[in-house]
Amino acid sequence: MAKGTDIVNIARPHIGESYHLGALAPKNNANWKGPWDCAEFASWCLYQASSHLYGSQDNGANPSSADAYTGFWQRDVKKLGRSVTISVAAATPGAFVLRNPAANLIGHIAICAGAGKTVEAHSTNTGVIENVVAGRRWDSGILIPWIDYGAVINVSPVAPPGLILRLKLPNMKGDLVERVQRALEKQGFDPGTIDKAYGPHTAAAVSAFQSAKGLVADGEVGPNTAEALGVKWKF
Repeated sequence: MAKGTDIVNIARPHIGESYHLGALAPKNNANWKGPWDCAEFASWCLYQASSHLYGSQDNGANPSSADAYTGFWQRDVKKLGRSVTISVAAATPGAFVLRNPAANLIGHIAICAGAGKTVEAHSTNTGVIENVVAGRRWDSGILIPWIDYGAVINVSPVAPPGLILRLKLPNMKGDLVERVQRALEKQGFDPGTIDKAYGPHTAAAVSAFQSAKGLVADGEVGPNTAEALGVKWKF
């Protein structure tokens, strides 16, 4: 049985390779060097370690053409397991942390390297990088059922992020949302009506802006996207 550390050891040599949103990585090509997107990288590393697909549109498909996406990772953690806390995932080499995609947007997924670190296909600007779990928004930690993780030790609380503007029901509202909307409009990205409500139109404009600037294009606004927009991040 493959171990969690095998996934990390497969991922690390790819640090520095390029990112392209929507890239398709043939999961059975051990020599693939990118480009990657976050879900393709996570699914490729897992397949290389275990010869099993997870997080693909059809996990029974030919691995050379199986399409991975954060929404399929969200589906599989519900159907196949195993969901764990973010703190447990952060402490477990070969676990994953997932930010679920909002409707018509992408999420983000990273491979946990243990001790709170990650290896992930991050964005166009940065490519595949080593990063951290703390201070970022995640929806779930994931352990793969057929991977041997051994005993999970040294679990420490993971620092949560500060305020993140994102799609929620009811919509997030306020002056900060208005500042984001006006900044988007100023830079040529249509946020819809300037109404202080973070709805689908505003989230789509944020995603388009992020993609244009080489950021993680998840349609969520935290300090990095706010800085790129020129929005003072006070709340």
